[in-house]
Order: sequence, then structure tokens, then C-alpha cells
Amino acid sequence: MNPYILGLQCTMCQQIFDPKQIKTTCPICGDAGILDVLYDYEAIKKDLNLHSLSSNQDRTMFRYQQLLPVEDKHIDKMLKIGWTPLYRTNRLHHALSIKQLYIKDDGQNPSGSLKDRASAIAVLRAIEENNPIIACSSTGNAASSLAASAARMGLKTYIFVPKRAPVGKLAQLQIYGAHVIMVDGDYKDTYNLSKKAIDHHGWYNRNAAINPYLVEGKKTVALEIAEQLHFQLTDWVVVSVGDGCTIAGVYKGFYDLKKLGLIQAIPKLLGVQSEGCNPLVKAFHTHSPCQWTEENTLADSISVGVPRNPIKALRAIEASHGSMVDVSDQSILDAMRLMGKYEGIFGEPAAAAALAGLQKAIKQQIIKPNESMVIINTGNGLKDPQNAQRATKEPILMKPDLDILIAHIEQEGEHKHE
Repeated sequence: MNPYILGLQCTMCQQIFDPKQIKTTCPICGDAGILDVLYDYEAIKKDLNLHSLSSNQDRTMFRYQQLLPVEDKHIDKMLKIGWTPLYRTNRLHHALSIKQLYIKDDGQNPSGSLKDRASAIAVLRAIEENNPIIACSSTGNAASSLAASAARMGLKTYIFVPKRAPVGKLAQLQIYGAHVIMVDGDYKDTYNLSKKAIDHHGWYNRNAAINPYLVEGKKTVALEIAEQLHFQLTDWVVVSVGDGCTIAGVYKGFYDLKKLGLIQAIPKLLGVQSEGCNPLVKAFHTHSPCQWTEENTLADSISVGVPRNPIKALRAIEASHGSMVDVSDQSILDAMRLMGKYEGIFGEPAAAAALAGLQKAIKQQIIKPNESMVIINTGNGLKDPQNAQRATKEPILMKPDLDILIAHIEQEGEHKHE
């Protein structure tokens, strides 16, 4: 265990517990009592600062090991996760009529998503606890990321996915050698079955919503954004939201940096959900407890009708003075095409939802055109090729005849001119 960790604090009753005595949630509040990892920031400052970062040659998420709940002895054997590119847009900001926009492309991680960050922590924690089997429920990305890191480190995995999981993500699971349990139901049914199986067999639990350590892996995306911007942060950071763990992690990363004195203020966070599955958006705008909703969206990675981490997610939005919006599936498909066309970045639907949410927030004047922002592209578009095809036109089948090709190009040019 990281010696800088002081304890685990319940987000509901605020009680602090010894990490050696707690596996997942608060023993007083039950599953609703999600825990938060507490650090000794004054001690960390001595080892993690501008000087140490400038001389650190590790270009992975583990360059911030002092802020992670794992030992360092197995890190060198892991897949190279993190330190993904942060692109300043060339053309997209002009298309949106805004001043400054960046895209953090976490689709470049080994399994193609931000979830690699959390799964890396889960695998290392399982190794530290001498547990050879690790399991989770997932709509796809958490599953494939876990299977990849576990395969690398020789752990056995049981992965529970709903029957709607995209073919690209299922293919990854099978290639990585995971034991895949496809559940005839939605994500809620999948999660419940996985929890029962994990409790029964004693497997290590990678479910990010109740495992307090996995948010700590996700927060490294915020640490990287800050460092890549030389700690001069944008006004907003935009991220899609499902269970609530990712946006909670983004906030925790910026919170850590503020406590260390590396940034002066936390950016405002914009959380984005689909209109077809928006329980946290409803809870945020009505100031009421999160209620179950249908899972009716093509953005499978954020199609979570019962978010398991609502408290951390909503607190992250409120504490950062941010906001939440929901977007249509059509606007998500349009955003996939827009990000690809203008910046050459291919995002899956849940990732493109962030861009669609940014467009809506600008239209509603939540975000001003003269403000700066980062979009987190949470997953690679190749994970869901079927919806990528829906976002674009079918290619035209043509005879191998130059005259026909020339006529087609001229006609296409005329239509574009019109």
C-alpha cells in the first residue's frame, strides 16, 4: 500500500477507516457509502513537485505514483498506460465559433479507452492482495481494459457484459482470453449478477463504482491534462458520464493538484449524458436524489440506468461550479463525424457525447465562446464500428471506369457548391 495514504473516508457518514480493514464500501452505510482515498499532501509535496516532474522520464500514468494507491514494484511490467496526447484543435474550434479547444485523446491507451487507467490499479491491487482472479461488470470498455491488463500480468478474469455490448469490445475480450459472461438483460442486471458472483467466489472486485481505488486511476487523466498545459488550466473540462466514476476521478485529480499547490483553481466540469439515459442530469437539475432510468441510447459506455457513484459525480460538478447537459443520439453521431472530419480523431459514441454536450452548452450559454476548454475523448471509435457506420454515408460502389469516376466527382462538386 502507498505509505502516503491516510485512510478511506465515507462520502455519506464521513467516517474514516483503515484501508487494511476495508475492501470496498463503508461498513456503516453499505453499498451507498462510497469511500474516498485520503492522502498526506504535505508529505507528498516533498516527492511530487515541479522539479521532480521535470526530471521524471516515466511517460505513463505511473509518473504520479505518489498519488496512487499501489506499490511500485510491479509497475515496470505493466502495459504502457496514460500520457496520451493532448491536442490543441486546428480547425474544430473555428467550426464551433469558440476561442480555444483541446482534445485529450484517451482512445490511444492500450485497449483503446480511459478505463485502462482504472483497470491498471485494479490489477496491481489484486496482485498485492494475492488474489489471482479479478472480475467486473461492464458495458464494454471497463471489461476490455481489465482483460488486457490482467492478461499482461497473468491474472484470470471473469467479465460480465449485457447482451447489447458492441462487437468490437466483445472481440477484445475474447482475444485477451477473458471468461465472458453475456447476461440476458441490461446493465443493472449485469451488475447485480457480477456482484453476487464476486461475493460468492471471493474474486477481486474491479467494479469502479464501489471499489474506492479505481477512481484514483481515472484521476491521472486530469493530472496529465494539467501537466501538459504547464499547469495553466482551461476554464472548462468536458467529459461524458455513465456511472459517475470518470468525472469523479477528473475532479479528484484536479483537487489533488490544488492541495499540492500546483494549480490555483479547479476547472469547471461539464458532465454529459444521453437523453435516453440521463439519471445524473435529472438529479443535478432538480437537486434531488438520483433515480433509476431506462437505458435507451446507442452510447453504450454511458448507458447506465442506475449510476453506482452518484454522490462523487454530483459533488464534483457542484464543487467545480460546473454543470450537466444531456444530448440526443443523433447529435452524438453528428459529433463523431465532426471530430473525425476536423481533427482526425475517431471517438466512440460515449466519447463523442462530450463534444455534443459542449455544442449544447455553448448554445445554452452555459459555456461562453471566449472561454477555453478540454474535451476528454474517452474511447476509440473502432470499439463500435456499427455506430460509426451509422454516423456516415454508405460508400458508393463504382465501375472501374475513369469517365464514370470523373462524372461522379464533377456532380459531387456541384452539389457541394450548392
